[in-house]
Amino acid sequence: MRSTHADDLAMLVAHDQKRFFLRLEPGKDFQTHHGILQHDDLIGIPWGSEIRNHLGKCYYLLEPTLRDLLLNIKRRSQIIFPKDIGYILLRLSIGPGKTVVEAGTGSGALTTALAWMVGQPGKVISYDRREDMQALAYRNLKRVGLEDQVEFRLHDIAEGFDETDIDALFLDLPSPQIYLPQARAVLGNGGMFGSILPTANQVSALLHDLQRNDFALMEVCEIFLRFYKPVPERLRPTDRMVAHTGYLVFARAIIPEPQPETDASNADFTPAKPKR
Repeated sequence: MRSTHADDLAMLVAHDQKRFFLRLEPGKDFQTHHGILQHDDLIGIPWGSEIRNHLGKCYYLLEPTLRDLLLNIKRRSQIIFPKDIGYILLRLSIGPGKTVVEAGTGSGALTTALAWMVGQPGKVISYDRREDMQALAYRNLKRVGLEDQVEFRLHDIAEGFDETDIDALFLDLPSPQIYLPQARAVLGNGGMFGSILPTANQVSALLHDLQRNDFALMEVCEIFLRFYKPVPERLRPTDRMVAHTGYLVFARAIIPEPQPETDASNADFTPAKPKR
């Protein structure tokens, strides 16, 4: 039976679904207005245990999932939602050992998911022009122990990327079409490109320029997720849902077929019209 250890990241879930995250440290305590729990009482017991604090408040002691961590990330900007991140990871084929570049670090939600998926053999390189956002993303990564998986670049990608021949690239920027030449230069042949945009006209602008910059197999989609109230006697959709969060755009970097050369001597030749 798997049990907790010192330095584990743990999640306490109250019966009202409120979640609390804590790093288990001997001698520390966890305090809320509902009471106190000693970390020593949480170390060495099975995951999934139901526990009570000194006032009798009940919690489940659980390992946080990636979704839990992303939904509770500290943020200063809109994050990419887990429903979109899941498909992004699948569509960009993100897995152990991959090298992936993102531009637009933001609060680090996608950065966290990428680092989680590439594992120790892989690497995430994250570009942004704002030092304060990258500092926040670093703190969010350190909170879950993934800071060593990510290299931050405080750099304007208009000047190009430092890397070449990488597996995948994701742009979370308002006008990604501006940076498609730089994107194509950083991707290996056949590499995966992705982007997220809030409006259809932004998507149209991106699609217009993808093909002109040696990308093909474009795909555009948006993802809806509806939850249901988990009451067996009254199973029905919840009253609210997260609907449109963004359009996802994907493409592959390709090598276009060489165009036949034209004879320069005939370039300006216009055949004469036949005489009547």
